[in-house]
Amino acid sequence: MKYSFLIAFFLTNIAMTQSQTAFLEKKQADELGTVNWIRDFEDGLAKSEKESKPVFLLFQEVPGCATCRNYGHNVLSHPLIAEAIETLFVPVAIFNNKGGADAKVLKLYGEPSWNNPVVRIVGSNGKDIVKRIGGNYSKLGVVTAMQDALTKRNLPIPKYLELLHEELMAEKSGTETATFSMYCFWTGEKKLGNLDGVVETQPGFMNNREVVEVEYDPTKISFETLLKKANKSGCASHVFADDAKQLKASTSIVGKSGSSEKGDFRIDREPKYYLSKTVYQYVPMTQLQAARANSLIGNGALPNEVLSPRQITLVKMIQSNKKNKLESAINVDIQEAWEAIEAI
Repeated sequence: MKYSFLIAFFLTNIAMTQSQTAFLEKKQADELGTVNWIRDFEDGLAKSEKESKPVFLLFQEVPGCATCRNYGHNVLSHPLIAEAIETLFVPVAIFNNKGGADAKVLKLYGEPSWNNPVVRIVGSNGKDIVKRIGGNYSKLGVVTAMQDALTKRNLPIPKYLELLHEELMAEKSGTETATFSMYCFWTGEKKLGNLDGVVETQPGFMNNREVVEVEYDPTKISFETLLKKANKSGCASHVFADDAKQLKASTSIVGKSGSSEKGDFRIDREPKYYLSKTVYQYVPMTQLQAARANSLIGNGALPNEVLSPRQITLVKMIQSNKKNKLESAINVDIQEAWEAIEAI
């Protein structure tokens, strides 16, 4: 049965209500994603008061238009976003195309009916903690609002959520690529994958040299700073420049003989080498999480500090159920990899 593996590990490792178990057994409307929603507004406020958590209030059209369905699939089904909504907040869904109690809440907030998704994060008194999220149907919009709400309530922001926000911000602002050659690309991934501003690393070959292709956020770390750090750690014996600007900078730092234009990149068959030798390879992660996890493992530490509680629970379940044949999740989109586990 679909979801049997996930149901087993949740029931084994964390307490679940009957409604949560039923949700995993039967997929809910696409517009709602994978979040387990409370449908009673007053119950949500009471739970918010009792648990000292803000309310994540979703106004959604169910069944809805393509925008509504895409929001449910792309945003509300992202494993880390769904976990954050369910564990750091009290999730309440109000259908904006229904009457009765839903219509009353809609009127209370002055929200239009038959509308695209709107999110409000409110306190137990029902008042907004952060600005209403409307017209922004991105993962970044939701994650930013969640972080802002937690900060305003002096609640801790878990590391996995910080890293997700960092990765989404880099995606929005635009990333750049740097390619460095070194004596061992496994070591290169370990050292470069832990640098602030680095979003992703891939080991491979270029012009018959072992290289690491680094994707980074130039708003957080410049190419020059990245190169200097790579050179200092012995991970830039040669630089393959993306453009004339990189070539000029690399020539001034590592010399003309250590710089050249970029060639064709061929990825190694064992990306994230240190991660791939552990049970953590089966855990769905974002690219930034995987880069950090690989570095931590390569340096002799557990990667749990960059994982969410459910990711850590999944590790325990995999360890105790070795008969399940899982595919490596390295370089697989986190949502795709999570759905593959659910299908077991």
